[in-house]
Amino acid sequence: MSKTWRKSSYSDGGTSGNCVEVANLGTSIGVRDSKNPSCGHLAVPRRDLVALTDHIKSGKLDL
Repeated sequence: MSKTWRKSSYSDGGTSGNCVEVANLGTSIGVRDSKNPSCGHLAVPRRDLVALTDHIKSGKLDL
């Protein structure tokens, strides 16, 4: 499967360098730092990433 990396719509556009890219890896999602793509990526099972984003959106992790 060919990986196409997309920058997160929540990345800040480069003002502070906080940029995340994601790619569909089949049953998992690749997550990497767009400033350092040669450093590799995390492969997160799709269902776990969905559960994490749902948890974040629910506000349960807000301070």
